[in-house]
Amino acid sequence: MNLAETGTRTATSPTQALPLAAAPGIEAWHVASPVVPMIALSFTFEGGAAQDAEGKAGTAQMMARLLDEGAGDLDSDAFQEALAARAIELSFHTGPDSIGGSLKTLLTHADEAIRLLALSLAEPRFDQPSIERVRAQMIASLRYQQNDPGVLASRRYFREAFPGHAYGRSSSGTIETLSAITRDDLVALHRAVIGRGSLKVAAVGAFDEATITGMIARAFGALPEAGPLKAIPATAINELGRRIVVDLDVPQSVIRFGMPGVAWRDPDFIPAYVLNHILGGGAFTSRLFQEVREKRGLAYSVGTSLTSHRAVAMTWGYTATKNERVVEALDVIGDEIQRLITDGPSDEELQKAKDYLTGSYALGFDTSTKIANQLVQIAFEGLGMDYIARRNDLVASVTQADIRRAGARTLGDGKMLVVAAGRPTGL
Repeated sequence: MNLAETGTRTATSPTQALPLAAAPGIEAWHVASPVVPMIALSFTFEGGAAQDAEGKAGTAQMMARLLDEGAGDLDSDAFQEALAARAIELSFHTGPDSIGGSLKTLLTHADEAIRLLALSLAEPRFDQPSIERVRAQMIASLRYQQNDPGVLASRRYFREAFPGHAYGRSSSGTIETLSAITRDDLVALHRAVIGRGSLKVAAVGAFDEATITGMIARAFGALPEAGPLKAIPATAINELGRRIVVDLDVPQSVIRFGMPGVAWRDPDFIPAYVLNHILGGGAFTSRLFQEVREKRGLAYSVGTSLTSHRAVAMTWGYTATKNERVVEALDVIGDEIQRLITDGPSDEELQKAKDYLTGSYALGFDTSTKIANQLVQIAFEGLGMDYIARRNDLVASVTQADIRRAGARTLGDGKMLVVAAGRPTGL
């Protein structure tokens, strides 16, 4: 697909992609939804927290939080007042590999909403008072989280899993790195990331193709080409088989664990996704939920998910239990993983997982915002405009052989990197 394209699609079937000549370097999809007179936009740029310079972790997150803190001729207060006066919802977020945002507004206020979005992206002010206010907010948040076992376990996990790698740093930074970030750092990252060429846009709302083409051109067409990004080397999870304790005086340990995974773009992703649903992705039906919570009462919640970054993919799990039962909970989790490695799921388990995953897929498209978010994520992963139409067929066609192949790549020999924040007995 050419990056200078726009497309029209419904939530179930694709239609022909049409060129967006007014704004080359932008891949844009849209869904016409005349039911509610509003517009929902979702967009993402390549390059996120992994682009933070050494010793400047938190730059991308700070930059994203400053985009609506004044732009063009509007200072922070004036910009926020302009949004509030028309109930325009504009927000930005940062991931390891992307910086994105969303816009939601009534169609009657679309012109003003698009104007403010264009200003925030192309002409952010990065006024020093705003920088210092956002810096103080981020540092206050870090201080608040200093005794949060979930935050501490997650940060230690990534530091141990990816030592010396960009993914090993917290996207929120540290008090020291946040204090070191300058306005020049923010401007440089903005220049590198916020631009055409890497931009994906999805729009849902009560408009025709010509209208949304014009809106997208006004919102993003004035952006320059994105600057060069720092290459992020491929990596893998370190310390598999190790159990690490973050000492914290709390009665319950919070546990994070991880194994290899497969990327969303990988042909084995769908089989791995079905396998993960059986292991820990199904909220109430997964093996881990049944064995850890229902049968033994070891934890209130337990689960796993597949995480896909540009330079690594992993199977990521979580639970929390009393300090004296941590080892038992981990043993149960390990046993269930070994059972899947040795025996695989039953035919009935596999069919139930496929039935659930195909039947529930439409729930991810029940609001305009969800549709826009789904579309832009599919575009970001390069899955193709027909992915929504193909996805359920891909799930339904997963076989036991596919599951075994995906299991060999994700579950491997069952070794996990485990981090427990608390005072677990015997770990």
